[in-house]
Amino acid sequence: MGAAYLEKLNPEQRLAVEYGTDLLPSTIGGPLLVIAGAGSGKTNTLAHRVAHLIVKGTDPGRILLMTFSRRAASEMARRVERICTQVLGANAGVLTDALAWAGTFHGIGARLLRDYAEQIGLNPDFTIHDREDSADLMNLVRHELGFSKTESRFPTKGTCLAIYSRVVNSEVPLAEVLQAFFPWVAGWEKQLRELFAAYVEAKQLQYVLDYDDLLLYWAQTVGDPMLAEDMGCRWDHVLVDEYQDTNRLQASILLALRPAGVGLTVVGDDAQSIYSFRAATVRNILDFPATFTPQASIVTLDRNYRSTQPILAAANGVIDLARERFTKNLWSERESAERPRMVTVKDEADQARYIVEQVLENRETGTLLKQQAVLFRTSHHSGPLEVELTRRNIPFVKFGGLKFLDSAHVKDMLALLRFAQNPRDRVAGFRLMQIIPGVGPTSARRVLDEMAEQPDPLGALAQIAPPPRAGNDWSAFVNALNDLKRGTTGWPAELERARAWYEPHLDRIHEDAEIRKTDLLQLEQIAAGYASRERFLTELTLDPPDATSDQSGVPLLDEDYLILSTIHSAKGLEWKSVFILNAVDGCIPSDLGAGTTAELEEERRLLYVAMTRAKDSLHLILPQRFFTHGQNSLGDRHVYASRTRFIPATLLQYFENRPWPVHNRDQEARAKDVRSQRVDVAAKMRAMWR
Repeated sequence: MGAAYLEKLNPEQRLAVEYGTDLLPSTIGGPLLVIAGAGSGKTNTLAHRVAHLIVKGTDPGRILLMTFSRRAASEMARRVERICTQVLGANAGVLTDALAWAGTFHGIGARLLRDYAEQIGLNPDFTIHDREDSADLMNLVRHELGFSKTESRFPTKGTCLAIYSRVVNSEVPLAEVLQAFFPWVAGWEKQLRELFAAYVEAKQLQYVLDYDDLLLYWAQTVGDPMLAEDMGCRWDHVLVDEYQDTNRLQASILLALRPAGVGLTVVGDDAQSIYSFRAATVRNILDFPATFTPQASIVTLDRNYRSTQPILAAANGVIDLARERFTKNLWSERESAERPRMVTVKDEADQARYIVEQVLENRETGTLLKQQAVLFRTSHHSGPLEVELTRRNIPFVKFGGLKFLDSAHVKDMLALLRFAQNPRDRVAGFRLMQIIPGVGPTSARRVLDEMAEQPDPLGALAQIAPPPRAGNDWSAFVNALNDLKRGTTGWPAELERARAWYEPHLDRIHEDAEIRKTDLLQLEQIAAGYASRERFLTELTLDPPDATSDQSGVPLLDEDYLILSTIHSAKGLEWKSVFILNAVDGCIPSDLGAGTTAELEEERRLLYVAMTRAKDSLHLILPQRFFTHGQNSLGDRHVYASRTRFIPATLLQYFENRPWPVHNRDQEARAKDVRSQRVDVAAKMRAMWR
């Protein structure tokens, strides 16, 4: 009975679970690193280790378990209770309820800071600001220092907070952070230093801690040897999940709590370290053995329970080329004759059509839509696909960004085109006019009412007295509308004219304007696939997406829907069938992610994470060309793309390579004959009445 609950574990999982527990009760094992490959049962293994420690007599109140979300901590606690119940019966609930120190780094930090508030000069009644509150306070301090009135544009509150957060979490000096991640604001280093000092003072005066302070204050507290020893003595075992996603500050805290690594277990996968934009560093897990030499032990979980062997062979091939990693090759007992497909298509429009065709074919053979996922490097990559899914009435949920057509800035651009097309569209006009500074609902209604009374509404707009506070922005708005109405630039170059009017407002309205500008370029690429503005607007309007919320939400629970997700948001999840968009250089790796060797290696790991989400079927789609903006609108506006550098010719053996669509010569000849056919339908219509 004692070890029956361990019998379903494979040998490596069991080794990780039992490590150090066969010693004398008064002795605790040294540092343990569990390298858990994708789909290798990481969560199950960690839950069994916690349960095994409890079964072997460890006080649950002396176990510290840190995960990266409250949901993960709750799920882990439930698993621990189920396992303990198998051994301890009804008594298990009492013990697992005592597992009081299970939570996120930030949650545990908040509890400890209240406990040690008196020793570190912190008011125990402190409140915690979320990101939005922190940005608002940063903006208030920024304004008080006069930085919002500088002649050249000072960084926005969101950018300032991002810089502050990066410095705190990475433990890297401000000058280096600016040079590496925010070079466009490097000239403001002195002012930023002044701003951050004032921001810290404002928080302290208000008894406020922000999200980053929960780690920073904790790290500063354990920087005192006496307090660090006192705090570390609270627990016999410290276990950390997803260790590859920790930042330097978190690693500093762990090292202070466990300087010799006694009772420390960290679990993670260096091949899935993809969150450097949050200041996470793969160095923490790669350097773990050296940090605790010679005491550290390593257990590798390389049996995969998710994917077929051909999918794993291809994924292993990709990650084998990494410059530095813990050696492991995932393997599976799930054999299959189907290799991952590498599908070459003409462009993004064909890519969307191919995916829709395959998704519907899978559905007909019994694979639900929600058992299929389309993954992409960046949120805006899915724009053309979302349009095609909407047109074909295929429901989908998008994670890691708004639905493309639901995002506010895309709606604004479409409203501008609709109003130029139909100046009597009050909804579009009402939306647009309120974008202009100094124009409110009352002014917008007055202008629209006056336009409605005229036979030429757009012509009348130029004669109507502008709202008194609109200034030059009003004439810029009227000029843009008239240019679009006349069609002077031609289609689809009109989108460039529309964007030229809208982008200054975008900078003013949205903190993340640069990201949203990329979406507007994507909209131009989509528009290039339509013959005219009218056709473009009609196609998007006939079957509009659900626009009841600015957030992508899950449909009704009984609905079936396709999953669209960024690769970052897909980590830890799995689907029967997975499609990876734009498996070409410039997308994977991203142009923005190929600057340094470290960035390039993280892009390689992103592709690996995407591939290892697939259970039965994996498709990598390679559009040969992408439409671009800013070139001669009369020319062929596209650039050619090449297969991602992470799949060199030596790895093509692991894929089934095919073009799509496969053209039939007879069909092409028949289509040519049809195109040459001429029928006078007008004459037939007249003849009906003679």
